[in-house]
Amino acid sequence: MEAHRHTSLEICAGAGAQALGLERAGFDPIMLMDTKEHACRTVRLNRRRWDVRCIDLLDFDPAEHPQTYDVDLLSGGLPRVKSAAAVRRPEDTAERGLLKAAIWLLTAVRPKALLLENVADLVESDDFADDRSWIEDELTHAGYRPFWKVLNAADFDVPQIRRSGFLVALAAPYHGAFAWPEPSGRPAPTVGETLGPSMAVGGWPGAQRWAEHADRPAPALVGGSDRRGGADLGPTGSKKAWASLGVNGNSLGDDFPPADFPIGGLPRLNVRQAAMIQSIPEDWVFFGGKTSVYRQIGHAMPPPLATAVGHAIAATLHS
Repeated sequence: MEAHRHTSLEICAGAGAQALGLERAGFDPIMLMDTKEHACRTVRLNRRRWDVRCIDLLDFDPAEHPQTYDVDLLSGGLPRVKSAAAVRRPEDTAERGLLKAAIWLLTAVRPKALLLENVADLVESDDFADDRSWIEDELTHAGYRPFWKVLNAADFDVPQIRRSGFLVALAAPYHGAFAWPEPSGRPAPTVGETLGPSMAVGGWPGAQRWAEHADRPAPALVGGSDRRGGADLGPTGSKKAWASLGVNGNSLGDDFPPADFPIGGLPRLNVRQAAMIQSIPEDWVFFGGKTSVYRQIGHAMPPPLATAVGHAIAATLHS
């Protein structure tokens, strides 16, 4: 007998990595939405049966889409919010507006469960205390119980130290049985283990030596903002961390290292290798140029982490 499947509504879906992970946990989206055309086309390329809408959450009216009412799960990986102290420009407030819109959407569509992913500071930092208080007040008033947690993707077999803040909220009678997923207990894969074979496909004789040196998980990939330049591996601190692993983080490569690449050189990652660091499967196709694709990858939630949290929510809904 096929296991019971659940329905979901995905907001800020990006390239679909979180939806892919939730699909593995038993959630089938009745609709996904994002504002980025390239991200929407990526999801459509991989799951033609999914209903993908390239629209702004702030413009979405569930009354025009009655199929979204009473879904089992409302989920989303929202753009990274900044603390009030860090806001410098008017556009810096857009992310907080989406966070509030997600909570308001919950009160309209009334799912059994909510899953939102964002920065770890949203869960841990005193700078976000007012945000957490507002969210908890809104959820409690709507009849939901919130659960906050920071999870590290490296604890769930992802080759990357990536700490994310999660909010799960459950309606009665489900919230009494919820428990966060436990780490796998296995060491995280190293960058060398993950990327070593790909570094050798072009005949680079230094690939094995490189893989042996890249003997720990990666730093968190940084997707970057549409308001800044091309694709690279993040700010100075991130690039230094990548350099210590033998990777040139100043830009992205177009291919794998060729046979004449210096044995002791620092190769650049290409976008497929960046996807491997996120544990996005090789057959997941991306639409767009290098910078667009890298941003889709860098902003994604690693699917194994989404699967782990999804299983925890599904187990609660089954209880």
